[in-house]
Amino acid sequence: MQGLMQDWPLLISRLLDHATRFHGTVEVVSEMVEGNRHRYTYTDLGQRSKQLANALKGLGVKPGECVGTLAWNNHRHLELWYAISGSGAICHTINPRLFPKQIAYIINHAEDKVLFFDLTFLPLVRGLEEHLKTIKTFVMMTDRANMPKSLPGNYLCYEDLIAAEDGEYEWPEMDENTAASLCYTSGTTGNPKGVLYSHRSTILHAMSVTAKDSFGLSASRPAMPIVPMFHANAWGYPYACLIVGCKMVLNGPKFDGESIVNLIKEEGVMVTAGVPTIWMGVLEYLKQSGENLGPLKGLGIGGSAAPPSMIEAFEKHGVWVHHAWGMTETSPVATIGSMSGITSQWPQEKQIELKSKQGRGMFAVELKIVDEAGVEAPWDGKTFGHLMVRGPWISSRYFKRDDDLCDKAGWFDSGDIATIDENGFMQITDRAKDVIKSGGEWISSIDLENTAVSHPDVAAAAVIGLKHKKWRERPFLIVVLEEGRKLDKKSILDFLGKRVVKWWLPDDIVAVEELPLSATGKILKTELREKYKSYKLPG
Repeated sequence: MQGLMQDWPLLISRLLDHATRFHGTVEVVSEMVEGNRHRYTYTDLGQRSKQLANALKGLGVKPGECVGTLAWNNHRHLELWYAISGSGAICHTINPRLFPKQIAYIINHAEDKVLFFDLTFLPLVRGLEEHLKTIKTFVMMTDRANMPKSLPGNYLCYEDLIAAEDGEYEWPEMDENTAASLCYTSGTTGNPKGVLYSHRSTILHAMSVTAKDSFGLSASRPAMPIVPMFHANAWGYPYACLIVGCKMVLNGPKFDGESIVNLIKEEGVMVTAGVPTIWMGVLEYLKQSGENLGPLKGLGIGGSAAPPSMIEAFEKHGVWVHHAWGMTETSPVATIGSMSGITSQWPQEKQIELKSKQGRGMFAVELKIVDEAGVEAPWDGKTFGHLMVRGPWISSRYFKRDDDLCDKAGWFDSGDIATIDENGFMQITDRAKDVIKSGGEWISSIDLENTAVSHPDVAAAAVIGLKHKKWRERPFLIVVLEEGRKLDKKSILDFLGKRVVKWWLPDDIVAVEELPLSATGKILKTELREKYKSYKLPG
């Protein structure tokens, strides 16, 4: 016997309807590439999204077709998210930090029919134009006053496009498993791969990240997703904000510490989220300026591991940190490092240690770790294993590929090496391809990096394994020093020696001006391994 409840598909358009009906006067604030700060309400967002949906129809976009966006976090990009997916098409967010060749590849692979882009990216788009095989129309996301002259006829003005349409539009009903948006992996090896999200997976994920023990969103807490909307759908933030009805602040092209702190204080931002490289810049600005974080109460950190020193620094500013883990293939948030009832009573030092882990699985996300033979490993906080994950917002296949990503039981291999402790807190110790195998034992490059960054001379660190005749591999530490400091290998080794086991200590240390970063802000260890492949370790 089945239950007698209504069949109400989980559709992205319903998020917009909810926000306009129950939170219509709430503000959306955007920093624009034109230099102004724009503000309007959720009611305006709903109206303009419907006008845009009509415009998409006029441009010949059909349900199931992809529409590309090359844009920062702003209100026009938000309108595109809802108009494209709500009308039954697929919103393809494109990461402008990828190499131009990769951008051309993913636009062609997705077969985008229309490309919307911010003014910032006009030179990039013009340079790629002849390589884009499926784009019929280019739309510049600006007004008539800021439109460059002498562009081809298939370059349109966004505000003109909106103004030509009325707001009468009925969002279509569709199956909740219909494709809604498309994000490509950063493609550090080979071509980027497409992850195709559904309406159902998107809304279930967004509902989960609204929880207090997730990102702490609520109607009374203005929120600002610093993580870009082209980076795994901004971790679901722009959907979740509409669910709770909170003021949404969008930072546009501004990622420097001063701009972010000013936005937090001027717009009353209480919760935000982004990758560690952003928060390093914020902490540096606070240190140099003597400023504070004003109303900010909560901070989500993900994308790569946050060192304990970073977490502790923010908590000294009165900001709680929720350490998250996920990947494009997991929508992306899969675990959150919120405290449990028992651990919230622990001493602060012990809590910081726990918060440096990536946390427990959110409801509906299952986790396990397995050894090289596929046998499940114990949750003891010590045993390393391959992290496996499954759930309703985990990818099953890549876009336009027939091979399954999961095993027969539905488990997806994340490619990460992790431990899980007896309380269910998971900690990423390495990518499977980055773990250092020395003398039959595994050394966590992430743990070494985070410990090294705690040294007062070290601003950033990366650890790679170099070949060794006896031990197979040994750790090699590459650091970026704080301004004005000189490399003191003995000081760093002594510091590490008090915090990690002796056989983990790096065999050598070098200092560099900067570390190579991927399009999503992660350290490119492939480049480091290539650069130092002939480096001779001492002895």
